[in-house]
Amino acid sequence: MIADAYHVIATAAQQAPQPDLMRTFAMIPIFILIFYFFVIRPQQVKEKNRKAMIAALKKGDRVLTSGGIFGRVVDVKDSYLVIKIANEVKVEVTRDCVTVVEDSADRQQ
Repeated sequence: MIADAYHVIATAAQQAPQPDLMRTFAMIPIFILIFYFFVIRPQQVKEKNRKAMIAALKKGDRVLTSGGIFGRVVDVKDSYLVIKIANEVKVEVTRDCVTVVEDSADRQQ
């Protein structure tokens, strides 16, 4: 009885249709394209916009750093900024630390 059941299962497994190998390989580029357009491309656009924002920093802009400090840009150097966070308190930060820029016309202190 067990031998008969084993024979039925083995026969059914041999008769199962095999997936088409070319169809399987054709799905790989489709998944790569989907991954590119839904994950990689949006991240590239976001990074491009961020670099443009950092490059456009100027005196008077109100910024938020990645450390959570709000301040106003008082000096712009090649790789860093000097921001004023309170009266007589100035801090040097790298440009990459800036996460949000409010235009100087948007809000005055």
